[in-house]
Amino acid sequence: MIVPTAGLAQGGPDSSTYLGGTVGQSQAKDFCTGVTTGGGTTCDDKYTSWSILIGYQWNRHLGFEIGYRDLGQASANGLGGNVTAEAHAFETVVLGILPVGERFSVYGKFGAYLAESDLVTTAPNSVASEHDSNIDLTYGVGVQFELTKQFGVRAEWQRYQDIGPSNMDVDAISLGLIWRFR
Repeated sequence: MIVPTAGLAQGGPDSSTYLGGTVGQSQAKDFCTGVTTGGGTTCDDKYTSWSILIGYQWNRHLGFEIGYRDLGQASANGLGGNVTAEAHAFETVVLGILPVGERFSVYGKFGAYLAESDLVTTAPNSVASEHDSNIDLTYGVGVQFELTKQFGVRAEWQRYQDIGPSNMDVDAISLGLIWRFR
């Protein structure tokens, strides 16, 4: 049996480098837990989220991405004061890809992130802020459709667990575009 080692070293016909971006919504899980709304009190745990990424797909089943995601902010406002949390993350993930036909695929992603977060609490006579950096796990699932050999669209859900001093889980749901260098 002859193995084409030159083709394996180059990644084969399905390998490619790509750039991408997504936009969607993030939700800080449990941020509003315990906050009673009404009587001038509000809590918003959802915000617009966006990301940029660069990736490499070795073959039809395995890929790798690095990226940046702005997770937005969550805020609670009431008579006693306000609390605002903001976060963004740099990430490195591995993708396991399951092709379903020639143009459609389902993927799972797993990796690590480095998050920067800020928590600001404002009371009538004081302001307190806390900045935090942490590294933890991120994972998600998505679907991708190849419009052409160069362009694809994707929809995904991704969780960033234990962000910031309060160890919040943040979920991001997004739609995106991928452009391949082929």
